[in-house]
Amino acid sequence: MCTVGGTRGPGLVNNGLMYVVFHSPFNLCFPFSVSFFCPLRMGPLLVLWLAVFLSGTWAVDRGNFKTCDQSAFCKRQRALKPGQSPYRALLETLELTNTKLTLQLINDNNKVRLLLELYRLQGNMTRVKINELKPLKPRFEVPDVLINDPPTEPLSLLSQDENGVVLSLGADSQWLIVSAKPFRLDIMEGREVLLSLNSRGLLAFEHLRIRKDTQVDPEGAEKKEETDAANEPAEGETAKEDGMWEETFKSHTDNKPNGPSSISLDFSLPGVEHVYGIPEHADSLKLKTTDGGDPYRLFNLDVFQYELFNPMALYGAIPVMLSHSAQRTMGIFWLNAAETWVDISSNTAGKTVFGQMLDYVQGSSETPQTDVRWISESGIIDVFIMLGPTPTDVFSQYASLTGTQAFPPLSALAYHQCRWNYNDQEDVAAVDQGFDEHDIPYDFIWLDIEHTDGKRYFTWDPHKFPQPKDMLQGLMDKRRKMVTIVDPHIKVDSSYKIHNEIRSKGFYVKNKDGGDYEGWCWPGNSGYPDFTNPEMRAWWASMFAYDQYAGSMENMYTWNDMNEPSVFNGPEVTMHKDALHGNWENRDLHNLYGLYVQMATAEGLIERSGGVERPFVLTRAFFAGSQRYGAVWTGDNTAEWEHLKISIPMCLSLGLVGVSFCGADVGGFFKSPSTELLVRWYQTGAYQPFFRAHAHLDTPRREPWLFGPENTALIREAVRQRYALLPYWYQLFYHAHHSGQPVMRPLWVEYPQDTATFSMDDQFLLGRDLLVHPVTEEGGRGVTAYLPGKGEVWFDVHTFQKHNGAQNLYIPVTISSIPVFQRGGSIIPRKARVRRSSSCMEHDPYTLFVALSPKRFAQGELYIDDGHTFNFDKQKQFIHRRLSFANKALSSRNLAPGSQFITPSWIEKIVILGASKPSKATLKTPDGKENLLEFEFDASMSVLTLRKPGVNAGVDWTVVLQ
Repeated sequence: MCTVGGTRGPGLVNNGLMYVVFHSPFNLCFPFSVSFFCPLRMGPLLVLWLAVFLSGTWAVDRGNFKTCDQSAFCKRQRALKPGQSPYRALLETLELTNTKLTLQLINDNNKVRLLLELYRLQGNMTRVKINELKPLKPRFEVPDVLINDPPTEPLSLLSQDENGVVLSLGADSQWLIVSAKPFRLDIMEGREVLLSLNSRGLLAFEHLRIRKDTQVDPEGAEKKEETDAANEPAEGETAKEDGMWEETFKSHTDNKPNGPSSISLDFSLPGVEHVYGIPEHADSLKLKTTDGGDPYRLFNLDVFQYELFNPMALYGAIPVMLSHSAQRTMGIFWLNAAETWVDISSNTAGKTVFGQMLDYVQGSSETPQTDVRWISESGIIDVFIMLGPTPTDVFSQYASLTGTQAFPPLSALAYHQCRWNYNDQEDVAAVDQGFDEHDIPYDFIWLDIEHTDGKRYFTWDPHKFPQPKDMLQGLMDKRRKMVTIVDPHIKVDSSYKIHNEIRSKGFYVKNKDGGDYEGWCWPGNSGYPDFTNPEMRAWWASMFAYDQYAGSMENMYTWNDMNEPSVFNGPEVTMHKDALHGNWENRDLHNLYGLYVQMATAEGLIERSGGVERPFVLTRAFFAGSQRYGAVWTGDNTAEWEHLKISIPMCLSLGLVGVSFCGADVGGFFKSPSTELLVRWYQTGAYQPFFRAHAHLDTPRREPWLFGPENTALIREAVRQRYALLPYWYQLFYHAHHSGQPVMRPLWVEYPQDTATFSMDDQFLLGRDLLVHPVTEEGGRGVTAYLPGKGEVWFDVHTFQKHNGAQNLYIPVTISSIPVFQRGGSIIPRKARVRRSSSCMEHDPYTLFVALSPKRFAQGELYIDDGHTFNFDKQKQFIHRRLSFANKALSSRNLAPGSQFITPSWIEKIVILGASKPSKATLKTPDGKENLLEFEFDASMSVLTLRKPGVNAGVDWTVVLQ
């Protein structure tokens, strides 16, 4: 929405009139400023409505967001070119304890010393921390992201001389070489260099200093000597360089009381040509080189209708990169919450400084290499190097640091219906009834900001939603649920309880002068709670209690939007960097804000149930560790084919760095999709983890039945496919919660040596066993799917046709086609009886689809619990069974002997693909009973169907084919 006035207040008052200056930080309204007079009594809603009414082009305005050249610290750091590093390791300061190595580094240009800390962590990881030895004041270190203090393993010193030291990293002949002059770290395995730090000499650490024109000589010669050294210009800079103590972007000036404080470090990855991760960007899965353009930017921003294939920042930032080759997968986790830029270069090792050593060690100058440079505005260098060696190992290593995906309620994996906004209670009831009338299942209906009383969150519009509990009860009667939005900008209004309590408790973010920070957002003038304060988070959580959030019930969940945070009249549509969160500036921790909002909200939903119920919270902004609190989506996309396509690599990228619960607005948030695009988006979204339709306020209504009976049938079928697969989805999320493995994953994760998969991002795997290639081309008449795995077989889940692996398969498609394949050697549970919601299907029977393979026995799992509480974890109330087919026998065995749960669900049908015709099929149960089963065999497709085994899903059983 457009902003009004300057950076403070509603505008200029002159003779009873308010002079209003409209400008759009993200070009929602128009690409130019408009000024006019309006009565002072004009409310914010009318002002905002006028802004929309006068709106022009909908597109991102790049000019509202910085490039590297417009970001002073990025420009300074990028001006440093690869070469000999000024940093030298002072080996005489080396100290080695049972848990870490410490070593001082000195910058020979300005004599400022740094402290290096090295840790060998359990699970084949190495941690490197670099900070100033004696900073003038503490530098920010990121809290609350790591789930614990990572356990260490002893380092052992193998050798030391005047040139450096060699340390053993323990497993698999791994060691770490610390070179003294210039300083460099190399991690090796045997004769292979896995990774090198500062091999290009781009370590740079802008030390804190006193501004010379305000400096008062400290008392004492020793203190004066330290201060003089600290005031020396950093390498490559002059004391008067623009942007060191303040910088201006557009109309905003950023004051920097701590002066320049940025950090940089380079990493060289020999043998690597493919790197992934560092979401969020609307780009291909494989990250591109940034030579000649801007680096990838990590800085949480409200970017309106974002542009594709651009490294500019978006809503979330996870500073984790994965490298992959046919030999090894590794990860780099740069734990820094400040604005960060990431440069990527590709080369051959022999053409770099690092290559000279690599040539000596490995005897080749043609080794491919990727060089990565991280640049952050403030904080310290704190990096975790995850050495794999497999993709699964890297996922487990990262999960051990930041936690796993929250295990969502089963219903959250079903279909969600949303728009900005359903008008009133009657509208909600009509939409709900429409799904029943058209036999389309759904679980959640959503309400955007218009449901509140004047954008006051935790409230309801008294005219449009006068009886919210009646509305929620109506949904509950059908075993459905609702999500309402609660944003972290609070209307400054003395009659608003939430605002008054936050202000009275001193919980707002402060401006540089110590007053409450205020900016413009949907309610008009707004305050921003300081979610970095644990007391504020605890208070926020308490507001979700049923006696605090009037009208809420147990079937109402929460959506946190605009939590970058979005500040319409702030620099780059966000908070000023010199705003204060306690003792820290926003510049130090900006990317943490969204994580903290979702954290507090999730805790509130848990607390309101007395710790019994699992929460569901959707967030737009996120950071490393956000996976522990719920789901994310890809933000304000557009009803265009390219946005449909980009949703696949965007969610794949998030899954690689821990966030499995990802989706995109089905149909596109902005603009109106063609009927074909809408159908294809439903078909794609049905096979992505978070499945929600959403649309902008100004778009025509697009409930699934509004496009004619033929298209309604197509959308219904896509949604029904999602519901039939819910047992498999739930099982995948259970594993993601326990192990950190992504639910939606690139093909190379399961086929790490198949180079054909390394750049593939138009198809994906769900778990190991389902391969999906959505149709994302307008007018598409066919797709070419790559079926991986030499010797593998894949079965079309719709036709049961068998195809060999290791081939590109052309698949003719019609508008009803969703190309999906089940891997031979797998067993997937489904539920064939699709009802109005997932909760209505809770006790329904299962159908098992067994896909046979000439290469391996078929295996799968069945996971069942109550679908919504923490009892699966706290009381071990769940069923987890291994399904196996070998030697013509299909069996179910208990994987969790200590667990206790009873289900009335039973096995209704077994479908075996690639089978031969048996003479008989016998069901054997633990009580010794044997029953002959009815079966049908389709010889043309080699499909055997066993009907009504009738055995409970939670007990041991075996079906023997003869």
